[in-house]
Amino acid sequence: MNIKKGKEVVRIEAEAVKALESRIDENFQKAVDLIYHCKGRVIVTGMGKSGVIAQKIASTLTSTGTAALFLHPAEGLHGDLGAVLKDDVVICISKSGNTEEILKLLPMFKRKDVPIITMTGQSDSVLGLRSSVTLDVSVKEEACSFDLVPTASTTAALVMGDALAMSLFEKRGLSEEDFLQLHPGGDLGKRLLKVDDVMRTGDDIAKVNEDTALSKTIIEITSKRLGGTCVMGPDGTLSGIVTDGDLRRLLEGRKDIGSLTAKDIMNTDPKTIPAGILAAKALNVMESFAINQLIVVDEKDRPVGMVHLHDLLKAGLA
Repeated sequence: MNIKKGKEVVRIEAEAVKALESRIDENFQKAVDLIYHCKGRVIVTGMGKSGVIAQKIASTLTSTGTAALFLHPAEGLHGDLGAVLKDDVVICISKSGNTEEILKLLPMFKRKDVPIITMTGQSDSVLGLRSSVTLDVSVKEEACSFDLVPTASTTAALVMGDALAMSLFEKRGLSEEDFLQLHPGGDLGKRLLKVDDVMRTGDDIAKVNEDTALSKTIIEITSKRLGGTCVMGPDGTLSGIVTDGDLRRLLEGRKDIGSLTAKDIMNTDPKTIPAGILAAKALNVMESFAINQLIVVDEKDRPVGMVHLHDLLKAGLA
């Protein structure tokens, strides 16, 4: 019985979301344009369950580059309306479109001459008819057996809010790095780290010249603990890399190694990354090529740093 009901709830809410696709129309575009050209903030308001959805939408907008805040309708009637400024845009969420607390705010919104975007299940309601733009989030039925508890309707409003936020995010042309700048804490914040923040620099970079003897090359690799060393050309640019793996393969294949130099055994096509990229991208390169270190180079292909997998592990990226 519980399994059957659970599946029914998922079906009803999935159908409610699917029905929204055909309603992404000119009104939706008007709503996006209103918010995009807004010089102030987006004020999102709703009562009860719709209020919870309004808070989530405000949070999603803010985290994707659109300044937004939640206004509780009842609190708005008792002083918080002062948070609404003339350059703002208001989003009202109401299944019926006749929520008393929100209707009482309408004259104040009109007085401030702020555009109103309404998400409602009744486009011909008072709120729907008095808004600048009305978005239809009506549902065929709620998932509640008595068709009373806001379930499918709140899901529909939430998805419409996500559609607005993601459309604005794309319209603003924000990059992955822009997004991460808005989330400096937690796992997202770690992804904001640049390779410059974790790489070894200066004397900590393992370097040898092309004519460096193999014995000294091994000492450099061992002392710097990076699992490899840059091999430098006469002009100061990168010629190649010698890694622990190169040494192991060399020792397995021949015995007369005393006369060899770094140039004789180096890999002339080392994996490199430019300075300034995200450390997370450096990790992706390491994983793609199954390597433990990367050389960071400048625009003239000169090594400015080296980063080891352990450096990324320490930073919490892997």
